[in-house]
Amino acid sequence: MKKFKITAVVLVIVVLLYAWGFALKPINYSVESEKINNLKIVFISDLHNCFFGGTDQSGIFEKIEKFKPDLVLFGGDVIDYKGGTKYSLKLMKMVSEKYNCAYTAGNHEEMREDEDEFFEEVRKLNIPVINDDFTEFNINNQKIRVYGIIDYNNYHKEDELDSDYYNILLMHQPEQFEPYNPNLKKFDLILSGHAHGGQWRIPFILEQGLYAPDQGIFPGYTTGKYQYGNCTHIISRGLAKPLRMIFIPRIFNRPELSLIDIS
Repeated sequence: MKKFKITAVVLVIVVLLYAWGFALKPINYSVESEKINNLKIVFISDLHNCFFGGTDQSGIFEKIEKFKPDLVLFGGDVIDYKGGTKYSLKLMKMVSEKYNCAYTAGNHEEMREDEDEFFEEVRKLNIPVINDDFTEFNINNQKIRVYGIIDYNNYHKEDELDSDYYNILLMHQPEQFEPYNPNLKKFDLILSGHAHGGQWRIPFILEQGLYAPDQGIFPGYTTGKYQYGNCTHIISRGLAKPLRMIFIPRIFNRPELSLIDIS
């Protein structure tokens, strides 16, 4: 009986950790803009070649389909620093066949020896790779530019922004925004990931989590929406749940699919 109780407790803990740390959760964000009206964006960050709903990525794709986005943006660390790429490319292929897309890399792509080969595979899907560059869309007669950077320290193009466009920046590392780079406020929308929601979160107590890369203990920028004048900054908790994290699970920090409605 004692062994049964211990087993039951362990199973309950495992189920709770899975439910609160590994089950996909769509998060809705509302953004107001004087430049643009009725634009729906899905932001996918820190996938790390993970899959949801089976290896066919149905768990993510069904939620994207339900939202009916105008634009799907991949914001870095789509793959891990080592290992395969097929689950990420599977999702990118499915999405690119139905929706406007763009992609910029993160620090994990930069760590791979085959990063250029991966970028080429993405381009074959007709997805623009906008590392330190931009691409343009005309959606519902609205002019949009999507910029991408890996490291802001090597990027200084804010003066080139055209105010006739709604300017979106995919900036993988959120800690590079404030207070160090006030010029970034020239963008209309900035989308970040990288921090994985601070890994271990406690609602109302440790909202930004316990630890984040490049921010350390008790990080300040891991999740949520921030407003700086006319600039909105959204930080996704990301989708990472690789097997190497099994002994350091996400706690009260479910993988996030960011759904952004601009009006």
